[in-house]
Amino acid sequence: MKEKSCKYTFDPSINKIIPFDIKHPFAYLESIYHLATATTILVDNYQGFLAVTNFKKNSTCIQLWHAAGAIKQFGLNDPSTSTRSNRAKERFQQVYNRFHYTVVGSEKMATIFQQNFNLSNERIIRTGIPRTDVFFNTEKKLLANSNLNRHIPEINNKKIILYAPTFRENQLNNYQLKLNIEELCEEFSDEYVLFIRVHPAVSFTLPNKYRDFAYDMSGYFDINHLLLQSDILITDYSSIPFEYSLLRKPMIFFAYDVEEYRLTSGLMKDYENQMPGPIVFSTDEIIQTIKHNKYKLNDIQFFANQWNEYSRGNSSLNVARFIETREVEVREKVLL
Repeated sequence: MKEKSCKYTFDPSINKIIPFDIKHPFAYLESIYHLATATTILVDNYQGFLAVTNFKKNSTCIQLWHAAGAIKQFGLNDPSTSTRSNRAKERFQQVYNRFHYTVVGSEKMATIFQQNFNLSNERIIRTGIPRTDVFFNTEKKLLANSNLNRHIPEINNKKIILYAPTFRENQLNNYQLKLNIEELCEEFSDEYVLFIRVHPAVSFTLPNKYRDFAYDMSGYFDINHLLLQSDILITDYSSIPFEYSLLRKPMIFFAYDVEEYRLTSGLMKDYENQMPGPIVFSTDEIIQTIKHNKYKLNDIQFFANQWNEYSRGNSSLNVARFIETREVEVREKVLL
């Protein structure tokens, strides 16, 4: 089942893709039927409907999550949770209770899930994160290069700076890009192009005057392609550095609103010293970092190992084997 917000193009030859959207009532009912009768349910985010979903007996729900690590607070530790009603908190916990198992790529993330979802250690499976497999796959890297060159032939073998800021609720309908594209263009347009990937929930319009340097890649279907092909990542509190660190490429953290964000959304402890790249607060600092190679390349390896200790290129296979083993155990239990 596929939500409307998901832009990934699934291969329809693998199986039937059902839109999980009330605007498609028949497909929506079909989705509910499959949820009620499935033996294995995989989810990759918080899904509120799970609070009132009763799976059939002996079914297994596995939370894959959508990130290999966490910079922002979420779940029970989200700052906004403390201001919600007890009924809302109970509903959140009901959703978390539907996860029979949660996949992790590291012990650090296992601890975070135990705290944020109130999970026991027995409900954590250390298979690695399936979405990281692509970063170990040479064929996928070549495919990403081919797709991007076909999508934007104007790149002309220039290096790529990827700017991927995280979601900010206060800019949902009025997104203001804090990056000064004009300054970056003046400094780097001979050598680089700039890819901008804002959160799909916000609206953003890139001025045409930067069309030979800056490209809005928010609608591009696979962010992994962008990560694989970019030479420098600029982000802030997004989770993509956890996967990007596997590529051992430089990162810059443009945290211009760090104190405000820490209060409203919550950040990991000691954010400034945990990130494997310089923390900057202006476009000029970004320019100076790139011009003088002032990265923290030695920190990236340690960061990658910390957060991806179980993600080694075979995580999808590990999850598949776990599901297979689990289904055999359930069938044997039913027979007994």
